[in-house]
This record gives sequence, structure tokens and C-alpha cells, in this order.
Amino acid sequence: MTGAEKPQNGGKKMDRRDLEALYSTHAPRLLSLCLRYCGNVADAEDVLHDGFIKIIRNIDTFTDRGAGSFEGWMKRIMVNTALNYIRDNSKSRKLFEPEPAFERLVIVEEEDGYFESLAERIDPKVVMDLILELPHGYRTVFNLYVFESYSHKEIASALNCSENTSKSQLSKARHWLRTRVSEFMIKQEAAK
Repeated sequence: MTGAEKPQNGGKKMDRRDLEALYSTHAPRLLSLCLRYCGNVADAEDVLHDGFIKIIRNIDTFTDRGAGSFEGWMKRIMVNTALNYIRDNSKSRKLFEPEPAFERLVIVEEEDGYFESLAERIDPKVVMDLILELPHGYRTVFNLYVFESYSHKEIASALNCSENTSKSQLSKARHWLRTRVSEFMIKQEAAK
């Protein structure tokens, strides 16, 4: 089984080997996705576990739409599972506090490619560590917008907030990351 294809089992239930192959092939990448949302390994592993149960229970409902569609299907399940986990665990504390000034402010989209070019300037593991340090609401919106390509309207619907709150959280996340990357790069230069 290649990494991008659904196990071929002729419509019958998957056996233990199929399940192990599915898990070993996709779990590392999907755990990274869960970690981006959860911020810590223990919660990410819980989300991965819950997501894989959903994948296994619903694998017969998957409709192949070409190369990569099975991975995309699994990724959507994991993102939705992570968002459910965040919502369920944010009931006692709000995911983010809306700020009245930002509710009225229309944030201008950044088009300078700053975050896309980070991989060329800084180790991707460092970038991931910085993303994990983002405050919870910032991190959730940043992940949905940057990695999942959700629109602000889709984010607002998924997180039950306004589009302007989504925009302000993304703007704050970008500002926070720029500051942290600058601090990291200054430290790197000083260490040389």
C-alpha cells in the first residue's frame, strides 16, 4: 500500500494487518497535524486516536476522487476531530476573547510571502515549535488559514466567531510569529 491510497479490501472489513498498515503509514503525518492544533503531544495523541477510530468506522463511505484524495479525506477527519476537541476543552475558558476594537477593524491580508519563505531561512522544526507556542486561539486560526486553506468565513463558522475575529486572530498570530522569529534570528546571529 502506498502512502496515498486507500487499502483495497474488496468492501469487506479491514483485518488487523490492513489496520496496522494504515496506521503505520499515516499516523506520523497525522500526529503532526494534531500537534499543530493541540499544542502538546498528549492531547495530540488523544485526537489522533479518536480520529483514527472515525476513519476506520467510516472508511467504507470514502469515495475516491483521484490521487491524494484518501489522504485529504483522512486529514479533514483529523482537523474536524481536533476542532471538536478544542471546542469541548474550551468550554471552561474561551478559545479567544473578542476584542471590540478588532471587531470593527478590517485586517488587510498580507501578501508578502513572509511565512511561506520561513523554511528557506529557519529550520522547519523551529518554526513548528514557534507555532506550538502561539496562544491557543491564534494557533487554531493560523492553522486553519495557513495549513488548511480555510477562508475567514469557514473559520468563523467552524469556531463560532465572527469573520473579523478570525481576521484579527490571524493578524495577531502573524505579528506574534514575526516577533518570535526575529528574536530567534537575532539570537542565532549573536551565537555565531
